[in-house]
Formats: sequence, structure tokens, C-alpha cells
Amino acid sequence: MWFDKTETDIGRSGDVGQAGMPAVQSVGDRRGLTFMKIISLLLAMVLSTPLVILPHTSAEYDLVITNGRIIDGTGNPWFRGSIGIRDGKIVKVGRVDVSKATQVIDAQNQIVAPGFIDVHTHVEDIFGNPNAENFVRMGVTSLITGNCGGSETDVGEFLGRFKDKPLAVNLATLIAHGSVRAKVMGLDNRAPTPEEQQKMNAVVEQAMKDGAVGLSTGLIYLPGTFAKTEEVVELAKVASKYGGTYASHIRNEEARVVDAINEAINIGEQARMPVEISHFKISAKSLWGKSPMTIGLVKAARDRGLTVTVDEYAYAASSTSLDSRMPSWVLAGGRAEGRKRLADAATRTKVFDEMKQELKERGFKDYSYAYVASYRANAEFNGKNIAEITQQVRGKKKVDDQIEQILEMYDKGGASMVYRSMNEEDVQNIMRQPFTMIASDSGVREFGAGVPHPRGYGNNARVLGHYVRELKVVTLEDAIRKMTSLPAQTFNLRDRGQIREGFAADIVIFDETKVGDKATFEQPHQYAVGFSSVIVNGKIVFDGTKMTGVMSGVPLRRMAD
Repeated sequence: MWFDKTETDIGRSGDVGQAGMPAVQSVGDRRGLTFMKIISLLLAMVLSTPLVILPHTSAEYDLVITNGRIIDGTGNPWFRGSIGIRDGKIVKVGRVDVSKATQVIDAQNQIVAPGFIDVHTHVEDIFGNPNAENFVRMGVTSLITGNCGGSETDVGEFLGRFKDKPLAVNLATLIAHGSVRAKVMGLDNRAPTPEEQQKMNAVVEQAMKDGAVGLSTGLIYLPGTFAKTEEVVELAKVASKYGGTYASHIRNEEARVVDAINEAINIGEQARMPVEISHFKISAKSLWGKSPMTIGLVKAARDRGLTVTVDEYAYAASSTSLDSRMPSWVLAGGRAEGRKRLADAATRTKVFDEMKQELKERGFKDYSYAYVASYRANAEFNGKNIAEITQQVRGKKKVDDQIEQILEMYDKGGASMVYRSMNEEDVQNIMRQPFTMIASDSGVREFGAGVPHPRGYGNNARVLGHYVRELKVVTLEDAIRKMTSLPAQTFNLRDRGQIREGFAADIVIFDETKVGDKATFEQPHQYAVGFSSVIVNGKIVFDGTKMTGVMSGVPLRRMAD
């Protein structure tokens, strides 16, 4: 263990600042403590607030982080050192003279790591909630949105909103097949004409020129579910020309998951581009424990020389719409058309038959695994499963009654759901794989609204606390790699994801003995704990107790080769 002489000059853990948090200082002349500096020190200790001293006029660094154990994001073991930051960049790692800094954070022997990159989010509405507090407070500094086939189609305009509406986090986006298809073809259940295909190609090409990091699909959602593989390949080839990644919510994550994985890999292979499979999982009880089989498909593709990665959230439950439980052909054209179809007795009978067959294939007896996260038509349903709701509303809960309840809720606008349909053994097995990234599949949360999946508040912290510290499924260094350098590599964010000179100063500081998630399925609106500082582009956006109000995020665009 070693310390810079300049590090020891400012004291050890607990000298200044709140317990368990790094002390933050602005550093002036350190050749001797003047009377006023001694008074400042005493006041800071009494008030338990960070020490502030007027900045030195000849500072070489805007911020120095010292006395930390650095995990650089590569998977290498931690090392002790300091980090010098200037103009939003890391300019020095190792021995840094803190007397030349405007501001100092004493990490007090905590972990200092790159800011986490969440590769799978749904935050098209983020400019209305620019703090993104649920993400920041679990260490996330960069978000990739536009997943599952849904995005803004004018990427230039979307990322351009930073000029008038700055964010606390960095933001990148994919261009989404479903949104592009809807823009050109609406919600029709048919193949595109050659002219429509060309129009879709043009939208994707412009989006890639404007900085999109790749193409996403959501092949269980409208209208992506109506697309044949060939249609997606054509769009993927356009994104591939610009160095994009193909990120897919595959066509089936349940009984036909093998075919769906193979389709995603095939699309990437034909388009000659990297493949990233979203929220890799098995959602069929009939296939629980079969993750070695699905993981094997990815390994086989990689053995052939294909770049295939996956992402995963740290829970044995998924979250999506109630509509996804219904046959996709019923939904074509939108809700109004769906209502018309369901008004026909013969069609309704066919829907019942297909929904019961799907339950059987997935190995579930009923819909007791399906919990309502948010139902605008009746908030009393929030947090209850479909079987419970059916019993409450209809006085009985046979499968036919539950399907009837689902169709009634669809008619009234649908609902956001949490599906407890996964197996913990599979979650852990997938997490161990070297090509697995950690991602929340969350949006920006409105604190207290509904009963959403807890992953939006606790995902990264849960990995660090539960799966690293408690279960030892992965090492701390590898978990951080899965949240930092691997995401940056996958989406070509070349100056992010590592503690490295010349890289952007996105940094988190946390206590690995205390970090963890508090959010539960029953009480999801609870922030993660254990994070002392979150820094975005060299600015502190979270100080361990509160958001600072600093909006230092930037748009992240695909970096040209």
C-alpha cells in the first residue's frame, strides 16, 4: 500500500466530511495552515459538511480524487491511486499533486470506478425529468435508449435537445425498427413494398449519420412483430455501413427462444455487424434451467468469429405490457382495430384458445405470475396479479375468467406489467458469462408513481451488493467491467467506460461493503445505497445525499471509424 505525500497531507479517512462519504475540498496554498484555514477546518467538522477553501489561482486540475481504490473497468484488480481531472477529462491517473487542484474528493479508501453505462433503457421522455435520479443514484452516468424497436426517428433533433434542456447524464440512442416501420407503414400486418423498404432504409441511414449507435428491434411488439427476417436484414445492412450494432428484443423469449436467438445471430451475420441480444433470459417455466443451451448458442456464434453479446437485469422477473400476452395478429392496426376484432365471437374464441396454448407451452397454469405495475383505468389493481384481480372483480379465477379480465383491461387501455416468470439459477448462469452486460430495461422513474419493476432503482447496486458481495456469482472487478468497458466497446463509445488518461471523467465512488438495492417488488420506490459520489464529465451530479442540480451530461453519438 502506498500514498502520495500530497495525499497524506490532506488527512486520512474520516478526517473531513460525513461518515462513509468522501470529503470534498477546494484546495488553496498547502504550504501551511493559516488561522482562517484552521477556523474553516473546525467549522467543517462541527457542521459535518464538506470543507470549502477558495481555489488556488494556478490550479492544474479542476478536480482530484485521492485515497481511492481504483477499479479501472478493464477487469483488472484494483489499485491504489489518484485521478486528476481537467475540462471534463481524466488527465492523470496514479500520483497526483492535490495542491494543484481546485477541488479534491478524498475517497477514504472506497472503490473508484468508471461511471456505469446502461445499454438498455427506455428514456425517450428524459428531457422532462433531466435529473434521471433513479439511474444516477445507482451509479449510472450514461444511458442508451431506443431499445426494443421504439425510438425517436429524428435522432438529430432528439440529441439536439441538449442545447435547451441539459441532462445530468449522458445519452445515446439506437434507431428503432418498430418506430421506423410505423412512420412509413403504420401498424399494418404485411410486408413492405419496395418503395416502403427504401423509405425505411433512408430513415435509418439519416439516423446513423446523425449519430445513432445502431439499430434496435422489438420483434414481439407492434409493428415489429409483423416483419419478416429479410426486412430487418435490409435495415441492419444500412446501420452496419456506419459501424452500428444490432440490438434486439428477440421474437420469442419463451418456448421458442432458440429459434429467436438464431434469428438475431443470423441477422447480424448477414448484415456483417455486431449483435447484442437484449435482456437475455428464459421466460418459460417449461425451460427453466436450460440457460446452458441458450448461452451455448451465443458461444457457438462467437466461436465462428461473430461478435455477439447480451445484456441482463439482476432479477428473475421481466416487465412489459399486458398486450404482449395476446396474439399479435389481434393487435394489428392499433387498439381500435383490436377492439373490433374482439367484438366478433369467433375471433374471441380463437384468442382464448391461443392464449391458453401459450400458457401451456410456457409451463404456467394461469396468470398468477403476471403483476400489474400501472393500470390507469383502476389504480387499485397496481401491485396485484391477474388471478387476484380476476377473483376481486369476477368472484372467480379460472383461466378463462383471467383471460376475460385481460381482454377487458386491454379494451380499457392496457397496462404495464411485471412478469415473475424467470428462474434464479438461469439469471446467475447468464450473469457469469464474459459477454454479458448489466442493463436495467428501465425508464426514468417518477418517485411514488405506480408499482414498477424495482430494477429501475436498484439494478446496478443489486449486482454489486447481492450478486458480488453476498453470493459471489462474479467478482467486483468483472461486475464493473460488465457495466463499463464492455458496454462502451459494444456500442463504440471509445472515450467512456474506463479510468484512463484521455477518457471522459465519468466516475462513481462507492463503499463495496455497503452498496446495495433497497427497492422491492412490493415497495419499488427506494433508491440504491452506498454511493458517495457520482461524477459526469468531471462535475459532481450526486454528492452522496442529494442531486446537486448540475447538468453536465452530453449527447453520445456513434464515433466514426
